[in-house]
Amino acid sequence: MKATIIVQNLKCGGCAKTITNRLTELDNITEVNVEPETSMVSFTYENISDAISVKDKLKDLGYPSIDNKNGIVAKAKSFVSCATGKMSK
Repeated sequence: MKATIIVQNLKCGGCAKTITNRLTELDNITEVNVEPETSMVSFTYENISDAISVKDKLKDLGYPSIDNKNGIVAKAKSFVSCATGKMSK
């Protein structure tokens, strides 16, 4: 099945790279596509618990979905995730 989540704090290719790398590490998650221009993260999953794990991972990285609170901690996490993505090969 395919899902799309609109996230907060997604600003650039560094953010997209971190999100793509971290989500593809999850079991049963494939075809990850991140669009910084629209703040959309799309992916294919096998069951609903896999989709929930993606949403949780995004929140942990500092990119909460639009239906979650976007506090200063999430913003700080996204800044670090973005920098990590920009520095990784």
